Amino acid sequence: MAHVELNNVSYLLPDGRPLLRDVSFRVGDGAKVALVGANGCGKTTLLRIIADDLEPVEGSVGRSGGLGVMSQFIGTGRGVRTVTDLLLSVAPPLVREAAAALDLAEVALMDRDDEAHQLAYAAALADWGDAGGYQAEVLWDVCCVESFGVDYQRSKWRDVMTLSGGEQKRLVLHSLLRGPDGVLVLDEPDNYLDVPSKRWLEQQLQQTPKTVLFVSHDRELLANSADLVVTLEGDQEGNTAWVHGGGFASYHEARMDRHARFEEMRRRWAEHRRRLQELVRALQIAKSSKTQAAQSRLRRHEALEPPEPPRQQQIKMRLAGGRTGVRALTCESLALEGLTEPFDLEVFYGERVAVLGANGTGKSHFLRLLAAWPETDAVAHQGSWKLGARVVPGHFSQTHEHPELAGRTLLSILWEDCAQQAEAAASALYRYELSAAREQRFETLSGGQQARFQILMLELSGATMLILDEPTDNLDVDSAEALELALDGFDGTVISVTHDRWFARSHDRFLVFGADGKVNEAPTAQWDY
Repeated sequence: MAHVELNNVSYLLPDGRPLLRDVSFRVGDGAKVALVGANGCGKTTLLRIIADDLEPVEGSVGRSGGLGVMSQFIGTGRGVRTVTDLLLSVAPPLVREAAAALDLAEVALMDRDDEAHQLAYAAALADWGDAGGYQAEVLWDVCCVESFGVDYQRSKWRDVMTLSGGEQKRLVLHSLLRGPDGVLVLDEPDNYLDVPSKRWLEQQLQQTPKTVLFVSHDRELLANSADLVVTLEGDQEGNTAWVHGGGFASYHEARMDRHARFEEMRRRWAEHRRRLQELVRALQIAKSSKTQAAQSRLRRHEALEPPEPPRQQQIKMRLAGGRTGVRALTCESLALEGLTEPFDLEVFYGERVAVLGANGTGKSHFLRLLAAWPETDAVAHQGSWKLGARVVPGHFSQTHEHPELAGRTLLSILWEDCAQQAEAAASALYRYELSAAREQRFETLSGGQQARFQILMLELSGATMLILDEPTDNLDVDSAEALELALDGFDGTVISVTHDRWFARSHDRFLVFGADGKVNEAPTAQWDY
């Protein structure tokens, strides 16, 4: 038996604002449940409460079967420097504790090699074996080979930052899926994975007997993997949860029906109140003895006001663009050093080009080269390339790395970098559902909020060519759909690196970067790299 059950969980932000309110749901034995909701609604916070990293102000969490946790940002913080550190970070608590004790005993023995320290080291080795450390090393050996083709003994001291984001994710997922814990809590496990790896993850989720609660914004993964969908949504009083008993295929219709029921309840309540008010007025005019009873009925009805319908996001992205030369991009015998063979490419005004391929094939390097125009030597390459007349590139970075924005609030960035007056800046943030974060520093935003702010800056930049590196990776479903709608109306050229199969369908050309270094155009989206 492996399950997670939340009962009336509530949580307040450090400034006292309610984030979660009376959240209750159950993830039953063997179920695969997706947790969805708007960026910043509290999904990661809720997973941290389940993992005992945060304490709710009210409510309780029950679980059985052992808990394995993948955080949204792996490979960073908490002393994670090597492959071993990364594997230990998702190992069972007893293994982590025994490893820490063994490290201390080994360091102490290196400093002073006497009988007492030798005995302490031998005891630590015995504890390591009793905690399941040697079994863990066997598991890790399999995981390392499957993730990047090198056994554990040869990769245990490898700097984790030399692994790509996708390799880090695969390693942790292999470890958790093969590990002893019966319940897995995964925060955006598909981020940084290429499509073959996402397909592998979908297959693993379908086949594993483990109980899995996962956060994802990938609509294809949700459609292929989730038995149930739990949504966090609400209002200024905090977000609560509702459960859709079907998969993602019927989720949108169920959500719309739910919101319509709320509206119908409020309509009926308002109509009944109007009739009671009219009755009270009529009885007052007639000076009837029944007036007081009617007033009591009206007060009781008003006290039973129906719940407010959940507030829906109203994201309005306005990517304007502008007319450019017919040839927006021309590449002749262009080769990215160490990554691709020479290739030719012409992209014309108004086209939507999806750049596809496995991780590490040079896609992001290609976009960084284009974004650096007119500095054509920003990325090591051979051959030539140029942007067309009146083409102004605007770059969306996959990693949201913007050191120039660190330490600055969103309002100050818009005032200083985008020449926005206070009223215009506030209006722009409102359209992107970022008003509540206007005084936050950029680096404190969630991944989805940072992505939306990057798109807002593209809107204000006057770019006529959008160069987008995984733009939907951290966007919630509503935001991704708002972006797709905005791109439909964009008067310019779009070049997107994406592993989002749903988003890729909105493009009309497909450029595939192969693992063999060849760059070719395909008639449709190709996912078997």
